[in-house]
Amino acid sequence: MNEPHSRRAFLADVSKGTLLATIGPALAAEFGISSASADDAPATLHFGDLEPLVCFMQETPVAKLQPALAAKLKEGVPLKRLVAAGVLANARTFGGEDYIGFHTLMAMGPALHMAGTLPEKQAALPVFKVLYRNTNRIQENGGREDEVLRSVSHGDDKPTAKQLHDAVKGKDTTKAEKIFATMMHQSAEGGFNALLECVQDNPEVHRTVLPYRAWDLLDLVGREHAATMLRMSLRYCLNAENSRRAEWDEHANMLTKLLDEHKLLSRDPGTRALDDAALEKLAMTIFSGKPADAAGAAAAALAEGLDPQEIGEAISLAANQFVLRDRGRPPEWEFPGKPTGSVHGDSVGVHSSDSTHAWRNLSSVSQGRNVFACLILAAWQIARDRQYQPFLDWEPMPSKRQIGQVTATDQARLLAELESMIRGNLQSHAAAVVHRWGMLNLPPQPVLDVLRTFAISEDGALHAEKYFQTCRDEFHRTRPAFRWRHLTALARVTASEYGRPAPGQAEARELLGIRA
Repeated sequence: MNEPHSRRAFLADVSKGTLLATIGPALAAEFGISSASADDAPATLHFGDLEPLVCFMQETPVAKLQPALAAKLKEGVPLKRLVAAGVLANARTFGGEDYIGFHTLMAMGPALHMAGTLPEKQAALPVFKVLYRNTNRIQENGGREDEVLRSVSHGDDKPTAKQLHDAVKGKDTTKAEKIFATMMHQSAEGGFNALLECVQDNPEVHRTVLPYRAWDLLDLVGREHAATMLRMSLRYCLNAENSRRAEWDEHANMLTKLLDEHKLLSRDPGTRALDDAALEKLAMTIFSGKPADAAGAAAAALAEGLDPQEIGEAISLAANQFVLRDRGRPPEWEFPGKPTGSVHGDSVGVHSSDSTHAWRNLSSVSQGRNVFACLILAAWQIARDRQYQPFLDWEPMPSKRQIGQVTATDQARLLAELESMIRGNLQSHAAAVVHRWGMLNLPPQPVLDVLRTFAISEDGALHAEKYFQTCRDEFHRTRPAFRWRHLTALARVTASEYGRPAPGQAEARELLGIRA
């Protein structure tokens, strides 16, 4: 027979019920406040007034999803709200633990940004593409029955970044989740910066891009869901501990040494700029050096008072060299949708560029040591990845001969030629057309419009939307002398990915009344 509640327990339950009624289910779930179930299982995350739409994203059969999305639009549901629901459905279902799942999440922000640059009639196309992929993967993964993220309660103590880091390295998911919930309850910025110290244990693209994309989506889904969004990164780090290697400690020691040696922990970020020649030299030092030397060059530049944005610009140009020099996927790495010679999808160039883009952005939104650490590790990661293939022996595309073959000078002919080269999978020739466009100092938007069209229509092996956003961002924040390298690389990748249409896009075009 169950013992009756004590008066204190009764009052506690009443207080909890009052608080739940006051703050609503969304905040209650975020803070881990819920009514206990019979077996005290963690409560399902609930997203307040977005909950019905989140469930819609999880439960609608994928064959019926796009007609249902079109109906939502006709009812006046904004695209932003549809994407927000898709993001939260993804977070709750996968928790950062499914490869296709977290790639889909990382595509949602870029897809919504694309939508904002399109005519109204076409705006839903990139959004439908990623939401179709999202719901399809959710249902392949078991739907609501196999949700990864559940409610986590926070404590009243004041845990440190080291305690979170130790819990992650100890593979203690329950402890790490509790510590992180407590930190996020006290300060989202503090929790985010503590999480970055865990992320920095192993510089690799998914570990780096996931926390940035999650943070970047907070303005869309609401800051009240910050803990839910960043828990995806935390759980990714926890799962990765099963593959921890000795080199993780080696580069961690390198980072600590450089931060101490250059006294970066006691200084504010600098504001000095580099001229074009010095920036190019730093970029190639990072690309051509050994990992420790590349990291050291970035740390020294930071210590000299250079603006972190200047250093980030150099690092992004170093990463861009991978795409321009890549010989393409070798036969032994061939995979459905990624044939021999291709450079789209999870190629070293796309991965390095996306990772560097994330490191730069993490540096700009973080605090303290992380402002410097993110850039040092970005440089280290580029030099490490370059060692696996003889990139220094390969010339970047396009060659002088290929550039010389592009003789048109008017925009219409050049755009027609670019589209023809993309449809013919002629990577270096597509790159040459864009390079020539830049040499002629023509406006960038027409080229971006063409490349965006294919980033939407083609499957892209999970990377099309994200890489398009990376190149667009890097183009706009790179100085005129070098910025066209980013769109030249994007043209090459676009030509590589052409010919494999994205699932659901034909139906989406028909529903939206868009001619092919």
